[in-house]
Amino acid sequence: MGDEQNKNTPETTRVESHDPDFPEKFLAFMRGGWRDAALTVNPRPEVPNYAKRRAALSAAFAGETLVIPTGVEKVRANDTDYPFRPGSDFAYLTGDHDPESVLVLRPNGSGHEATLFTQPRNSKESDEFFRSRNGELWVGRRHTLAEKSTELGVETAPLTELGAALADCAPGRTRVLRGLDPSVDAAVRPYDTAAATGAKPAGRLGRDRELAAVISELKLVKDEWEIAQLQEAIDATVRGFEDVARVLPADRPVAERLLEGVFALRARHDGNDVGYSSIVGAGEHATILHWIRNTGATRPGDLLLMDMGVEGRNLYTADVTRVVPVSGTFSPLQRQVYDIVYASQQAGIEFIRPGVSFKDVHRTCMRVLAEGLSELGLLPVSVDEAMDDSSTLYRRWSLHGFGHMLGIDVHDCANARKEHYRGGTLDEGYVLTVEPGLYFQPEDELVPAELRGVGIRIEDDVLVTPAGAVNLSAGLPRQADEVETWLAAQREAGHRLPG
Repeated sequence: MGDEQNKNTPETTRVESHDPDFPEKFLAFMRGGWRDAALTVNPRPEVPNYAKRRAALSAAFAGETLVIPTGVEKVRANDTDYPFRPGSDFAYLTGDHDPESVLVLRPNGSGHEATLFTQPRNSKESDEFFRSRNGELWVGRRHTLAEKSTELGVETAPLTELGAALADCAPGRTRVLRGLDPSVDAAVRPYDTAAATGAKPAGRLGRDRELAAVISELKLVKDEWEIAQLQEAIDATVRGFEDVARVLPADRPVAERLLEGVFALRARHDGNDVGYSSIVGAGEHATILHWIRNTGATRPGDLLLMDMGVEGRNLYTADVTRVVPVSGTFSPLQRQVYDIVYASQQAGIEFIRPGVSFKDVHRTCMRVLAEGLSELGLLPVSVDEAMDDSSTLYRRWSLHGFGHMLGIDVHDCANARKEHYRGGTLDEGYVLTVEPGLYFQPEDELVPAELRGVGIRIEDDVLVTPAGAVNLSAGLPRQADEVETWLAAQREAGHRLPG
């Protein structure tokens, strides 16, 4: 395509500067001689789960229209986009993975009617199938609206009809999940309840934020299908850690990015991708909580911290951290610090059960860390004083909380109201991480030189059950002796490719 579009090419076709000008004879030749490829489409097994979630959301907002977009593709550079990952809340309610789609729930007499507005298939009835960057000769066969409706169990409509549907939304009776699709945000202006009713201001987007909060709170309890998805992602993550251990030499340096890439290979083969940017911190890089540049290299005698997770094909992700001694065995000081962190994590896991507060799990883990710091001679005050809310001096070396919710996002349920999450209690079906850590910065003059640059975090993914916590990532050992044995066994097994 050149700068001038052919009269048979839809105006939506995107023209790039490097596209050629096609002669009319070629265009005419391309328009004929094709047969259609039928797809065999069946309802997905999890369709009832999506319907149940939409019904729960409907019950929370009776009589109101709800608009939930998935988001749009984002430009990586010039005319190349990042791989599209659907909006988590949208995927949670629909299972659809295509960009630009929008779920609209309209109230009816008994609840809501759900319509999924989405891009229809670029059929061979127009030039788009071979000229558009979204045409089937470029990206492969797409579902028709009917095929998508069958597969996902929801009514579908072409995206071209979305504008009229949004224009018909009643002010004050519509809520939008904002920040995902600029065109949707612009089409449905925020309704200022305070200005309309004279009520006390609650924030211009208060109504829309409540929609985001309720969806997050629905996601707190995982159903059986979700737990199975998480277990699959975690099991793949265990295999990924094994792959990395098998290429980690004990006697020479290796690039952090090599280890990152080995894990990413497993993530793409066994799942959708990595669930977040992998942290591969060798030596003092382990003290940088979100070290994702991964530009360093391992050294014999140092520790290696790896925080990595596979995102499954249905977008549920694992989140696991392990620390291994590059040489194969912990030094006495490394082991001492490792054992403190392990004891903290174990105390938290054993404390977890339905009805306990999120805050008390945190305090349980942190007290063990504070006691360990005291034994190391680092706390300038007593453990009790360090744990007091007016002090928390121990946090100089622990920095973060004990964990977070896990699910279709690595930091799942992030929009939940405080009283339902960090200020609330745990319930059966919650899945969360337990990940205490100690980090002694290289520049910290309040710790002995031999501790500077040591960072240790142990992270596992646990399910809350009536009997307590079940460690879903128990396939990776945690105790120091077991870690050494596991690392030696992986190295002896040798390299492998996913298969």
